[in-house]
Amino acid sequence: MSDYQFSVLDIFAETYAVAPQLTARLRIEERTGQTIHAVALRCQVRIEPQRRRYEAAEQEALRGLFGERERWVDTLKPFLWMQCNTTVQGFVGATDVDLVLPCTYDFDVIGSRYLHALASGSVPVNLLFSGTVFTKGTNGFGVQQVPWDCEASYDLPVAVWREMIEAYFPNTGWIRLDHDVLARFADYRARHGWMTWEETVEALLARDGEAVARES
Repeated sequence: MSDYQFSVLDIFAETYAVAPQLTARLRIEERTGQTIHAVALRCQVRIEPQRRRYEAAEQEALRGLFGERERWVDTLKPFLWMQCNTTVQGFVGATDVDLVLPCTYDFDVIGSRYLHALASGSVPVNLLFSGTVFTKGTNGFGVQQVPWDCEASYDLPVAVWREMIEAYFPNTGWIRLDHDVLARFADYRARHGWMTWEETVEALLARDGEAVARES
């Protein structure tokens, strides 16, 4: 019976890919000496926010996700960041393989909102592996499943994620709006003669600030 061990050697930013991505360099060990022809590998990447400390500014930025600080004992739970897959070539003993981690800056995605709120330090992630292993059987190929308990933890530096985002969205970000809301927003911009979306948003924020000042 096969015996597998997964570990994460590194996670780094891919600054020249077609779409935003990180790359996880994995080491896969098969400790019985069995010949592995290929692995169709699947992975769930989960963020475990309860495994790190947060500065006051980070706590404020995360209030929309986890509520007030006193509620975090109940709300600060692991959550799914992404699912990805790759094909591992044949090996005996151990092999290193790169796993693409596709990323998004969409603020409707909890992972993006969480990572955007962090100023420094690291992000505790846990990679849960599954998939199909093709081995050398007695009559040709043998087929096995990656054991359910195969996983690996890694502390992803916040700076690596920010490096990747800055490469694809330099000094910018984006939000998704419903078609009807976007149409009203475009009409509002046109009626006031503002040249850019940023100018439009800044004008709206300034009016909100004035309203708050009057109320106080």
